[in-house]
Order: sequence, then structure tokens, then C-alpha cells
Amino acid sequence: MTLTRLLPLATALALIAAPAAAQDAAPQPAGWSFAIHGGAGVIERDSLTPEQDAAYRAALKRALDAGSAVLAQGGSALDAVQAAIQIMEDDPLFNAGRGAVFTAAGRNELDSAIMNGADRTAGAVAGLTTTRHPIAAARAVMEQSPHVMLIGEGADAFAASVGLEQVDPSFFFTERRWQGLERALGQQNQPMPGRPAGAPRPQAAADLPAPPLNERKFGTVGAVALDSQGRLAAGTSTGGMTAKRWGRVGDVPVIGAGTYASNADGCAVSATGSGEYFIRATVARDICHRTAAGADVQSAADAEIADVGSIRGDGGVIVMGLDGTPAFAMNTSGMYRGAVSASEPARVAIYGDEDLRP
Repeated sequence: MTLTRLLPLATALALIAAPAAAQDAAPQPAGWSFAIHGGAGVIERDSLTPEQDAAYRAALKRALDAGSAVLAQGGSALDAVQAAIQIMEDDPLFNAGRGAVFTAAGRNELDSAIMNGADRTAGAVAGLTTTRHPIAAARAVMEQSPHVMLIGEGADAFAASVGLEQVDPSFFFTERRWQGLERALGQQNQPMPGRPAGAPRPQAAADLPAPPLNERKFGTVGAVALDSQGRLAAGTSTGGMTAKRWGRVGDVPVIGAGTYASNADGCAVSATGSGEYFIRATVARDICHRTAAGADVQSAADAEIADVGSIRGDGGVIVMGLDGTPAFAMNTSGMYRGAVSASEPARVAIYGDEDLRP
């Protein structure tokens, strides 16, 4: 991976670990704001033990810390979005990167997108199998290619050509996701593929580390940011749907569906949910159209999720406005989410009835 692509994550982790005195001595720009999500779906209090609840909240806090560390030092919204998403791509709790679900063929196929609200440049990738951080690949497409979206082997080849870290496909394997594929294919009366080469030996469910992944949720991860220079950015990353076939691609890498940012319109959006419906409703772009017409970010988010619901789509969105106000909207019972700003401490939530307003 090139130094420029390593910098956001490495800088964030270094800042998190820095002594308090050193952080206090550094300049602290005002006006930045940051929000993340880790997927929406059927997430209810009685479906998570206290230990599982705590594990998800801690994971969200780590991602918030990575993004806010960048922003607090005057870093860009793009760097903050990438830093936080890379943390979640490496965390097997989320359906992105190392925690991605499997296709019906027993592969992990990864999608991601990022967009710069300042100039509306964007990059997206779909069907990656060997690039460790899909969000870094999406950003490389935006900044180092003449294109907006690359797919499959070509996308991985491009990522490798610009120095992004490549891994064996078994890097993304997790036992719980493999067992989730077994259940899904069994319910569909479909054959189970052979265990991937390089995967660890099978583990019994009782031997797996807690918390278990909730297969009834949409585990996409995403982030939206406003930096101290007033620039908006959005990014999203996902492993897609368990047992997906035929090269299926959802809304995440479709600019205007699962990901969009525009300073001109006054919003940045990252979505999570039933991708086919979010594509049909052009969710992210429509939210920004609503804010451009004068709606506040919460009203715009609520109205768009209601529109998705009217065509039987499920999921949620996070939205950032030019004034640093974040919005969260969902028509599911929960969404892993969090927010932090220059003036407010980090706060996280899981269930639909939790309020993240300060």
C-alpha cells in the first residue's frame, strides 16, 4: 500500500494512542463533525446479550475515535471517512472486509464507494476478492484513475497497481459467516460449496468467540464527515448479501443510491439496507435533492426512508449537513451508529429508540 493511502488509518491510530498532553498541545480546529453506521436490521434488545451489546458499542467507538482523531488535527473529511471505515473493514463484527458474508459460490466479494462533497468526485469498486481495504480502492479509483467504478478482477488489479495491500482471499474468512452460508443454502435447498483454500479448520458454533453476528441485519458500514474547512465526504463498504449469486451488486457502490456527498446540495449520505430498493429509490441522491430544496437533514432522511418503505425496502441512512448536524433514519428496529463532533463527545447507539442527540 502506498504511503498516501496508509496515512489516514496510520495517522488516526497514532493520534488515538498519543499521550493526552501531546494531544492537548496540538491545535484543535473547530467546526468538524462525524457520524458512522455499522448496519441496520432486526436488532432488538432481547437479541443481544449484555456482552454482545458492549462489544458492538466498543467497535463503533473505535471507528469514531479513528475518524475524529483525523478531524481534530485539521485533517480532511475524506481521510476521516476512510480511516473509520478501514477500522470496521478489519473488524469481523461487521459485514465488510474481514467480516464479509459469503456468496453462494463460497467467496467473499466486497463493494465500496467514497465521494468528495467539495467537488463531487467519486470512486467505487465492486466484487473485490483480494484487496484488504475496499474503501482505499474506491478512493484510489477516484483520485488515481479516469473512472468512477471498477469491478471484479480488474478492480483488484488496479488496486494492486497503485500499491494497495493485497491478501489471500482466505484473509476475509470467518467461521460464523461460513456457517451463515450453510444455513442460507440449506434453506434454499442449494448445494454447499467446498471450504475455501487456506481457511482455518472448522469450528463448532459453541467454540466460536462471542459476540455472534446477527444474520438478520444489513451489515454494511459507512461514514459521513464535515471537516474544519467545511468539506463534506461520504463513504460506504459492504460484503453484500449472504448466498448472493450471478455477480450481484447492491446499492453501496452505486453513486447516488448508497453513497453520495455534495457541498452544493448541503449533505453527505451513507446508506445500509436492502440494496435493490435503495437503488430503485436513488436514496442518497434524493436526500441531497431534498436538502438542496431547503429541508433539514433529519427531515430529508426521514422522508426518504419513508419513500423506501413505500416500495417495501428496509434499512437506514446517516446524513451530515453543512452545519455539522448529523441525522439518522431507519425503518428497522435498530442500526449500529455513532456520532462525535468538535463540541460534543462520542456517543453510540444500537436500538431504534435510542436518541443520539446531545
